[in-house]
Amino acid sequence: QVQLVESGGGLVQPGGSLRLSCAASRGTFKLNVMNWYRQAPGKEREWVANINSLDNIHYADSVKGRFTISRNSNKDTGYLQMNSLKPEDTAVYFCNAPAGLNFVWGQGTLVTVSP
Repeated sequence: QVQLVESGGGLVQPGGSLRLSCAASRGTFKLNVMNWYRQAPGKEREWVANINSLDNIHYADSVKGRFTISRNSNKDTGYLQMNSLKPEDTAVYFCNAPAGLNFVWGQGTLVTVSP
């Protein structure tokens, strides 16, 4: 069964940048549709960004203009470029993608924005 693995999280100061990656464990699995979600401490998981098979992209209002979702040409790795980070962006970030009738989730990567 395919798995998604996120990486790139860490501690960054407000105003800084990070790039998260989401890689499929099986090279034949394509991220034709991919979402990024995040879950802050004590809060529910929230959707952040989406890219679909036609390269249409959507963002949550809270990150629009600061975050950029993308994927490589092989569509086996996705990215979330995060700029102008704010303390309220602190969360565990997850990617997911449809696999048949289900969605596959990664284990998450922690992003902490703090002075």
